[in-house]
Amino acid sequence: MNLRKHELIGLQVEVVAATDPSQEHLRGRVVDETRNTLVLDVRGDEKRIPKEGSRFRFDVQGGYEIDGADIRFRPEDRVKKAR
Repeated sequence: MNLRKHELIGLQVEVVAATDPSQEHLRGRVVDETRNTLVLDVRGDEKRIPKEGSRFRFDVQGGYEIDGADIRFRPEDRVKKAR
C-alpha cells in the first residue's frame, strides 16, 4: 500500500519513533493533518506530532511503517506528487 496516495485522516496510527521521547509509542486516530504535523486523538486528547524526525506505523493491511519525512507535504500536494 502506498500511504502517499492515501487519506490519512481517520486511520489508527502509532508513533514508533520521535525526536521527542514523550511522543514515542503514542497511539491514536489521525484527526487532522498539515504539511508538517499529524494531529492524533489519543484517548480524548489531541496531540500534534511533527512529521519530520518521526516514524509512524499505520493500521492498514497488517501494519505499514513510514518515515514522517516521506509524507511531509500538504495532504492535497502529497496525493498529487505520488502519481
